[in-house]
Amino acid sequence: MDVADWLRTLGLEHYEAAFRENDVDAELLPKLTTDSLKELGVTSFGHRHRLLEAIATLRPNAPTDSPVRSAPSPTETFGSSDTTVAERRPLSVMFCDLIGSTALSARLDPEDLREVIRAYQACVVDTIRQFDGFIARYVGDGVLIYFGWPEARETDAERAVRAGLAVAAAVSAAPLGGEALQVRIGIATGLVVIGRQSDRGILVSRLRSVKRRTLRLARRDSPAPTRW
Repeated sequence: MDVADWLRTLGLEHYEAAFRENDVDAELLPKLTTDSLKELGVTSFGHRHRLLEAIATLRPNAPTDSPVRSAPSPTETFGSSDTTVAERRPLSVMFCDLIGSTALSARLDPEDLREVIRAYQACVVDTIRQFDGFIARYVGDGVLIYFGWPEARETDAERAVRAGLAVAAAVSAAPLGGEALQVRIGIATGLVVIGRQSDRGILVSRLRSVKRRTLRLARRDSPAPTRW
């Protein structure tokens, strides 16, 4: 794994030089802690939290203080050489997509666009955390969120819908980075198999189809988010 590419997927590519100068490679990355990130110059609490969430998904085994409390049932084995203990569970996936990002990129300077995207992403993250959603990754100007991992609840689908409405309202409520923004939100719920497999981190079976369905929902041509 390329650390620079990994940072770019999180929207934190400006830390690339610090990671490179301190010889942080793919092997060392999963071992970083809050104190390590502070030593690397990550002074923003939000950025440290975002990095720690992403680092947690790189570890082959969940830490002892992991919030995962669901019993792995049923147990399945994938592959012949590596043993994977996995559990079947429903997962709600949300994709939040910024409307008009192409027009923004054509109109704004790169530095100004970066500030707008950062403000938008911070707004999404702050709102999602109120509903205990898990920020899985940043996809361009989109944000992929899980409800049901790492901790499964009976209300995952409901919280995903409520969080989607709250994100749409929060982003539209006030200018972010000096720009009036709107988002499209897609939510899909499906049965997946989640587990750990050697150095591959989280293994999610059938999640790709759920992601694709979510992206299609979020990127429909409707000018504003659908309200349920």
